[in-house]
Amino acid sequence: MATEILMPALSPTMEEGTLAKWLVKEGDTVSSGDLLAEIETDKATMEFEAVDEGTIGKILVAEGTEGVKVNSPIAVLLEEGEDASAIESASPGGASGSADASPANTSEQTEPVEADGRGDATAAPPAPKTDGGDRIFATPLARRIAKDKGLDLSQIQGSGPRGRIIKVDVESAQSGAAKPSSAASTTDAPKTEAAAGKTAMPAGMSAEQVMKMFEGREFQEVKLDGMRKTVAARLTEAKQTIPHFYLRRDIKLDALLKFRSQLNKQLEGRGVKLSVNDFIIKACALALQEVPAANAVWAGDRMLQLKPSDVAVAVAIEGGLFTPVLKDAHLKSLSALSAEMKDLAARARDRKLAPHEYQGGSFAISNLGMFGIDNFDAVINPPHGSILAVGAGVKKPIIGGDGEITAATMMSVTLSVDHRVIDGALGADFLKAIAANLENPITMLA
Repeated sequence: MATEILMPALSPTMEEGTLAKWLVKEGDTVSSGDLLAEIETDKATMEFEAVDEGTIGKILVAEGTEGVKVNSPIAVLLEEGEDASAIESASPGGASGSADASPANTSEQTEPVEADGRGDATAAPPAPKTDGGDRIFATPLARRIAKDKGLDLSQIQGSGPRGRIIKVDVESAQSGAAKPSSAASTTDAPKTEAAAGKTAMPAGMSAEQVMKMFEGREFQEVKLDGMRKTVAARLTEAKQTIPHFYLRRDIKLDALLKFRSQLNKQLEGRGVKLSVNDFIIKACALALQEVPAANAVWAGDRMLQLKPSDVAVAVAIEGGLFTPVLKDAHLKSLSALSAEMKDLAARARDRKLAPHEYQGGSFAISNLGMFGIDNFDAVINPPHGSILAVGAGVKKPIIGGDGEITAATMMSVTLSVDHRVIDGALGADFLKAIAANLENPITMLA
């Protein structure tokens, strides 16, 4: 039976994408692992692989097409022995990309596909997996796995379009995992705020209203790409839904700058050069261990307190930003953190990061000190519990321990905190631990 290849969700925030380039053409035979297309998501351009086998019977979406909804058909795959006449048997509009579309993709992505990128998509109950006779609708790969494992396909619930059994269904069955029906999954699962419905937020001025204000004035329209749309949506959500509060303090950097200079001289032969930002990452990672209650995220109706220090670091790129995550940062040396951060930042600017490299973490760092910014307030990246805004190190007069005025290099930082996760005293303890690590840098090597 001809089946539809659907637009995949290649990141949790992806609602639509651009089919940048087809790597196959109609009539091509594809096998598991073959590249089908390059798809531009809200974050990166990623290659889309086939896991099933067959012949590309028809391409439904031309390359270069923007705004292709997740789960909408982009091509039709023919099984062995089928010809173009079988295309008509493919379910028309079987997955429209709306919130009630089936989350399975005929290319058999292993990651869950969410129709709206927020995790609250629901799946329509699958149609019967037989055509009234003895035939069971299943992909060739699913049939092969079932045969190898001695599984009865008639006992397996299909989650593909029209109830078709796909690879993930067979793998779940062979591992003994019970596969709930779609109806159960949509009625028994805990309801999120999104599923229950949110209070509508006041809408801003429309494009037409704004453009009318500037009639007669020269301007250029700048089209929003997927990344800018996502940044706008997430930051608006963050400021509307997260109760921010802010903790500020100055941190004396003189000891750190001296220690960094000494270390860089010793590491010069290895080609390692540590930045102040490397020390900040390490200091924050250790502080999350020292104040574990601050190592937490907001999860709708509960908090999740993490054990490892997974620190996200904002990286500015053309048209937006990434926040790659340094996992287990508390366990890594300064030189290892430095090398990893350089690699992540370089690939972020080329939009070559995989989703798992910029998802997760409980806390983020945004450093604008290198741009000459003294201090600022950063917006929390959901579901993080806090974010540290780092300003430039500036020579300032201070009163020394003996009461005399002296000069010191001071760095202003602001900790933006989600009050649902971290209270004032806890936030103060966390920021104090960060400052102590930076002002006594040698202790971070212990």
